[in-house]
Amino acid sequence: MTAALEGVRVLEIASYVTGPYAGVLLADLGADVVKVEEPDVGDPFRGWGQAGYSSTFASLNRNKRSVTLDLRSDEGQSTLRKLIDSSDVLIENFRVGVAERRGFGYEESVARNPRLIYCSISGFGRTGPYKDRPGYDTVGQAMGGLLSLLTDLENPYPMGISLSDHLTGLFACYGILGALHARDRTGKGQLVETSLLQSTVGFVAENAARYFSEGDVPNREARTRLAQVFAFRAGDGLPFVVHLSSPPQFWKGLVAAVERPDLAEDERFRTRPDRTKHYDELVAELSAIFLTATRADWMERLLVHDVPSSPLNTLEEVFEDPQVKHLGLRVTMEHEIKGSLDLVAPGVTLDGTPLTIHRAPPVLGEHNEEVLAELGANTSA
Repeated sequence: MTAALEGVRVLEIASYVTGPYAGVLLADLGADVVKVEEPDVGDPFRGWGQAGYSSTFASLNRNKRSVTLDLRSDEGQSTLRKLIDSSDVLIENFRVGVAERRGFGYEESVARNPRLIYCSISGFGRTGPYKDRPGYDTVGQAMGGLLSLLTDLENPYPMGISLSDHLTGLFACYGILGALHARDRTGKGQLVETSLLQSTVGFVAENAARYFSEGDVPNREARTRLAQVFAFRAGDGLPFVVHLSSPPQFWKGLVAAVERPDLAEDERFRTRPDRTKHYDELVAELSAIFLTATRADWMERLLVHDVPSSPLNTLEEVFEDPQVKHLGLRVTMEHEIKGSLDLVAPGVTLDGTPLTIHRAPPVLGEHNEEVLAELGANTSA
């Protein structure tokens, strides 16, 4: 069985998260992703750990081949043009105007290769009043409204994961896959655009739709109340979550698990709208109850009564979880120079065209000769 994107070449002229994440998703699907990096320096994430091969870099660049090109030089631009001619997809995430100055802007690239799918990722879009601003993940989270749904606005904290960056990579990959499918019908490539701002706003559509409809500005607590989402600490201090959602069976199960049938008859909690209105009072009642036993004990009781719940796992706990182990979500790879490293498996499974992690993240310029030879270039250059 072949991979879904076998035979598709992706030229990744991108660094940090957004472009490389789109690239690694395509690479896991079987695309040949050639990552263009600056000589001697490479992707800045290479420097976020051990020399040139940080875990941050590795997480975003498996299954790729690395070539180094000086895109400020005539020779580098000449080689890049050959790569563009032989590619199906180009991904770039430079600030607006940089790609054009370095000879691989959209107009110039598609003039050479009309079948090219050109994916441009920016902070705020290629046009408009913010197009020249610098954009990084937390800026995207904040400007796009996502951070307001994740933090307490009275005591704000940034998030411990680059959510907008990764969302933008996901949306970029989504657009590229759609464009590849369209090209099968039309024979033509097209421009795929996304940005930190566009992707983040697109992601908060559920809360935005409720705001459009009701006029109330949602915050971090709005959905927790509506969806009946709770977080508690057990008697041993360990955190866990409960998500009741809409089905009444889960509320009944929770009441049974905590052995408090009186809560079901309490006028404050009798119906779901009642529980939404008196959410804080319900939290206070349950918090006191859950302090009377350990987390493991509560997890067992809640499971017996089919209540959607989970330990609030640290990453250490995640990879000790038996279901995570069963799914094989931690993968060990070997690089002939750098040795063994552990990565997370792809987040989706295809049974007919399986995703694979078949190539360790590359060292800088590891595939220069190989890729240049494929282009018919002088490998000694």
